[in-house]
Amino acid sequence: MTKICKRQIFFLLACIAPIGKLIVLPTVLAASSANDLLLPMLAHVLLQAAVVFCALLLGKRGMGFYELLENTFGKVLGKAVATLFALFLFFAALLPVLEQKIFVQSIFYDTLPSLIVFAPFFLFAAYLMSKPLASYGRTWDVLAPIAAASLFGVLVLSVGSADYAAILPMGASGVRGFFGGTMSAFPWFFDGAILLSLLGKYDYEKGMAWQGALWYLAGGAAAIFFLATFYGIFQETSVQHLFAFAQTSKYFSGISVLGRIDYIFIIALAMVMAFYCILPAQAGVDCLLQAYGKPRYLPTILGVVVSSVYFFISLFVDMKFTSVLGAVSQTLFWIFPVFTVALPPLCLLLRRKRREVS
Repeated sequence: MTKICKRQIFFLLACIAPIGKLIVLPTVLAASSANDLLLPMLAHVLLQAAVVFCALLLGKRGMGFYELLENTFGKVLGKAVATLFALFLFFAALLPVLEQKIFVQSIFYDTLPSLIVFAPFFLFAAYLMSKPLASYGRTWDVLAPIAAASLFGVLVLSVGSADYAAILPMGASGVRGFFGGTMSAFPWFFDGAILLSLLGKYDYEKGMAWQGALWYLAGGAAAIFFLATFYGIFQETSVQHLFAFAQTSKYFSGISVLGRIDYIFIIALAMVMAFYCILPAQAGVDCLLQAYGKPRYLPTILGVVVSSVYFFISLFVDMKFTSVLGAVSQTLFWIFPVFTVALPPLCLLLRRKRREVS
């Protein structure tokens, strides 16, 4: 089996994962935190860094996620927990997939395109889900420098338009604003849970857990700086501007002469997001394969079925994205901390070997 190396995991944590937080989340945070969006974002970055530390520390055991479950609970209960976790991962991917769809339709087309225009994405998603999760490491090698360079390019074009004094004083919205922003942001922070599905697919190296947490903090710092730039440009109107990383750079003074050169970076970031948004679903498929075996065509079948479900959901909610966004971030947000915050540390209690019953 192809192994993921340490470098590739760090690329995911530092360069690719932050991109998934820069489309709709800034607007959601601005609305739910009464425009005091930086502290809730900082809280999530710190919390997920701790979760990443715990998830990577589990790699010391050299076992897959389902193996740990089976050794602790037995086959039946182990399969049940693995299935429940896979269903959560499929649910976690839904909002990012819909984000990607509405983002592409709104930013890259002057008029609303037909529903079938985005259909190739779901074929692409089915293909990704049919591939072994361990092989994704080579993709991260390619995507990471593209993500880092493109985000840097967007920031370079944006910082001159931002008034960073607008973010002060942080914490002005009080506990209510901080709590509201923190709760609504949970659906975008599932990186530690994804790492659980990578267990057994990499060889743990000394210090890897704390190094991974530091790389995640570095990526989180870049995302926080982008949020500060976003709010510095739009300020009180931030709640009206979806698709954040496609909005901030268009006020660059040189665009009137050079044209929308920022689209080079925006398209590159959208490509990175296309891979990242389907990653939870791919992890969910892999979790089911761990629990139920890998018949020859099962990965392909699961990939097609899950992708088809996303496709039909996207058709149903095509003009109701804000309703889905509100339902997930305001009503169903409590599902996420169970799997993305509590589960990885609890997995440290799983036994390496099941006790034999005499």
